[in-house]
Amino acid sequence: MEAATVIRRGVPRGAEERVAELYWEAFGRKLGAALGPAERGRAFIARHLHHDRAAVALAPGGGQVVGVAGYRLGGRGLTGGGVRDVLSGYGLFRGLPRLAVLALLERTPEPQELVMDGIAVDPAHRGTGIGGRLLTEITAVAAEHGRSRVRLDVIDVNPRARALYERYGFTAVRTEQTPYLRNLMGFGAVTTMHLAVPSLPGDALEQQR
Repeated sequence: MEAATVIRRGVPRGAEERVAELYWEAFGRKLGAALGPAERGRAFIARHLHHDRAAVALAPGGGQVVGVAGYRLGGRGLTGGGVRDVLSGYGLFRGLPRLAVLALLERTPEPQELVMDGIAVDPAHRGTGIGGRLLTEITAVAAEHGRSRVRLDVIDVNPRARALYERYGFTAVRTEQTPYLRNLMGFGAVTTMHLAVPSLPGDALEQQR
């Protein structure tokens, strides 16, 4: 299955709901306080996706999306939707506290960084190498844009993800204790990890810009 699965950049048109489903399955516990309930949250994510801020894995034959890795670059990430969108979708009374929760999740890249939002892989396709291939593709994106490292955050209740990142060369640089988020989002600590990105030759980098 791994060899036949295709990795490509960008969310295919028509696959927005599928990508939102995968993202919610992976991160719904964290996102629920801001965008729940689940059906409404998935719809919000699908409606406000930035298609060019992800790498995806397609099932054999270029079919269904079975994995996605989003990233933030140039001020935009995979999951979009601003203040006006949240207030429009959830109303003023319910929207304002949701905005406060979303602000807790916001991560701004340093100039030399590409920030990754995380990897979501369909449960039936886990263990086939898709996660690693998506990581490799995101690293290539970072190199092509002249970034010197990829940064991501992993929560303490997701040791499987952390193990994957460590296998592919990410190292932990700091851990922030967040006991105030345990009841709200289900995790009590966040570890920031970095991966150094090899530089492209100057001529190759210029061709990508």
